[in-house]
Amino acid sequence: MTVTALSDLVRPDRYPRSSGYDPAWLVGLDMGPNPLWLLEDLARDLELRPGMSVLDLGSGKGATSVFLAREYGVDVVAADWWTPAEEAAAVFAGAGVADRVRAVRAEAHTLPFEPESFDAVVSIDAFEYFGTADGYLPYLVRFLRPGGQLGMATPALTREVRELGAIPAHIKRVVGWEAIAWHTAQWWRFQWEITELVDVTSARLQPDAWKDWLLWTRACAEQRPDGPEAGRPVIDMLTEDAGRFLSFALVTARRR
Repeated sequence: MTVTALSDLVRPDRYPRSSGYDPAWLVGLDMGPNPLWLLEDLARDLELRPGMSVLDLGSGKGATSVFLAREYGVDVVAADWWTPAEEAAAVFAGAGVADRVRAVRAEAHTLPFEPESFDAVVSIDAFEYFGTADGYLPYLVRFLRPGGQLGMATPALTREVRELGAIPAHIKRVVGWEAIAWHTAQWWRFQWEITELVDVTSARLQPDAWKDWLLWTRACAEQRPDGPEAGRPVIDMLTEDAGRFLSFALVTARRR
């Protein structure tokens, strides 16, 4: 296994904002591919301004919520089902953003918010678990104010599974049927625009997303308490794929 040091996760040339964060802190909050790289790239297609109210949907252990508050000066509601609110709140307090980030334990289909509560909804590496259903965008949009923004980064394939006829074997070995929800950027554009509830402002695949994912996975594997070989399946999947199928879709839109 190629060793990737934590210092290799500091990449000011490509992710200048993310490079200001301690890689060890970020790896300690690991729940998937580097969330700050994904968010920093996605935010280039959003207009986030200080004082905005932002829902971080599927916020995990809180890294993205800290980043939103610090880098863009927005007020964040961090909503996640798997991470207890108390645990996330401790992360926010430790990062010095407890006054701007509120942790809420919530399931994505039963959000405890009033309609039109947010100027923006952001979701990093979570939308694939709940957002592919035809009725989900209409449900979610009700929480956005008119003109409000929606942005998400989600694992993607360069071609639809339906077009391929099967999940590629090297991907199926690691993630199984879950890859059915990994769609192309154009699939997401159509899925959102057909509702006539939003105008899609950007739908793209992240350049060299598989390389970012591989770099992150190698670094995390070196820090795992159960040993670096525990990261081998994902590393092998990404290495074999080499960008042929695996990517991340970055999609943004505005509520009409």
